[in-house]
Amino acid sequence: MTVQLADVIDVLDAAYPPWLAQGWDSVGLVCGDPSEVVAAVTIAVDATPSVVAQVPDRGLLLAHHPLLLRGVDSVSADTSKGALIHSMIRTGRALFTAHTNADSASPGVSDALADALGLEVSDVLSPVPAGPELDKWVVFVPIDFSQNPQTAAEIRTAMFSAGAGQIGDYSQCSWSVAGTGQFLPHEGATPAIGAVGIVEQVAEDRIEMVAPSSRRAAVLAALRSTHPYEEPAFDIIAMQAAPGAVGLGRIATLPSPEPLSTFMSRVRDALPTTSWGVRACGDAAASVSRVAICGGAGDSLLAEVAAAGVDAYVTADLRHHPADEHSRTSEVALVDVAHWASEYPWCGQAAGVLRNHFGASLPVIVSDVRTDPWNVEGGWT
Repeated sequence: MTVQLADVIDVLDAAYPPWLAQGWDSVGLVCGDPSEVVAAVTIAVDATPSVVAQVPDRGLLLAHHPLLLRGVDSVSADTSKGALIHSMIRTGRALFTAHTNADSASPGVSDALADALGLEVSDVLSPVPAGPELDKWVVFVPIDFSQNPQTAAEIRTAMFSAGAGQIGDYSQCSWSVAGTGQFLPHEGATPAIGAVGIVEQVAEDRIEMVAPSSRRAAVLAALRSTHPYEEPAFDIIAMQAAPGAVGLGRIATLPSPEPLSTFMSRVRDALPTTSWGVRACGDAAASVSRVAICGGAGDSLLAEVAAAGVDAYVTADLRHHPADEHSRTSEVALVDVAHWASEYPWCGQAAGVLRNHFGASLPVIVSDVRTDPWNVEGGWT
């Protein structure tokens, strides 16, 4: 059985959906022909010359970090990245990237880090909202409008046709309750009910339904076109999306509490050795049980960490000032590791995804090249 590149892409897109990628990111196929047969897959954090050298002819390199992230106007063979791409194309090799979509997927980069550390994931640290952005619409409609007793039904139908009232696999969803509306028409008004200068009280239905925020103009036009009032009374309330099961970072627990110093040793022993090593700030004797983790650079999530009810936070690339500001206001210990080391466990996870799907039909290799740019180690003299 042969496996086409398109088949591998389908599996990777299902595991690490492209829509989860951050807006600034660049994910997916960089070079390669989806219709070609793939000889093998090599997985690495970075697409470096040493890693590419391990990819066999007609092989696919699945990299976590994008080779071409910033604006690119040339892949000339006399540039470092261009030369790498040319060398791959000449030998029928392909390059595919799963970056922040793999960070947010479930399971994803932080789940792999949790597994490596022996932690049990319980929640998402910074969840992606589930579903589209929605508005709640509240419309007030006269119950006994003599000119058209079906007014409420017509307004519902018009708003449904404009895109409102959809909840999951259900359509035409609405709720209503009767009440009393009051208004005083002034000079220049042409009230459908009542008269200028007289306070009017009317039995009305309060009708509620939801609609995608993107349909706001269409739903409003439908409401106005069918409502009998010159100035319909309605509310548009932007709804807070419920948290989803995917997103950046994870919250996890240890099998049993242990001191921060012991937890640091756990992290050091579980991850690949780097020049960066493992460093922490906090009370070495403090008990650690509940932990936040984020593979890759994670100081952008320090506010979420401080509010998460955790004892420690494991991530990479913590800068001096964000770490200092955090330690002044929060008791959550910080454990900082090398960026590459925090994401390397994902390579094994991604390999498992492909092996489980393709079995012996597709050889999958995790590169053993340490692509951490910090490669010179020394000491004080």
